[in-house]
Amino acid sequence: MKKTNAMRMLDEAKISYEVAEYDVDPEDLSGLHVAQTASLPPGQVFKTIVLKGDRSGYLVVCLPVGDEIDLKKVAALSGNKSVELIHISDLEKITGYVRGGCSPIGMKKKFPTFASEKLKQQEKVYVSAGRRGLQLYLSSADLISFCEIFLGDIGRE
Repeated sequence: MKKTNAMRMLDEAKISYEVAEYDVDPEDLSGLHVAQTASLPPGQVFKTIVLKGDRSGYLVVCLPVGDEIDLKKVAALSGNKSVELIHISDLEKITGYVRGGCSPIGMKKKFPTFASEKLKQQEKVYVSAGRRGLQLYLSSADLISFCEIFLGDIGRE
C-alpha cells in the first residue's frame, strides 16, 4: 500500500495509527456507507467537511458520520457570522484531496479545524487517510493535538 500524505505526516510526528481498507462505491461516498462497508462503528468514524467563513476564510470540520453539520453553530464557534460549504469542484484545488478521501491531516495548507465534542468521548477514531478506500485509526487525543482542533457543539444527530 502506498502511503498517503496524511500517513507520512503522522509517521514524521511519530504518531501511531492503523489503516483500515474498504471497497469504494463511487455511487455512495457517504461516511455512513464507509462505516458499513468497512464494518466500523459509526460513532467512531468522523467525516471531514471543508467550509468557507465570511471572516476566517477556509476551515475544516470533523464530526461523526451519523451527524449533520449545523452551519450556525460552526459559524459561532469559528468566529464567523456565516459559513458555507465549499463547492465540491473546488475541494481538490483547496485541500489536495478528493470527495470521499478528504482527511483533516495533510491538506495543502493548514486551516483552522473544528470538531464535534464527541471526538474527545472516543478513545480512538477513524478519519480518512487521504485516499478513497483507506481510513486511519488513531487516538482521538493525538488527532486533536496534531491538527490543533477546537472542540464544540457543531452538529445534530
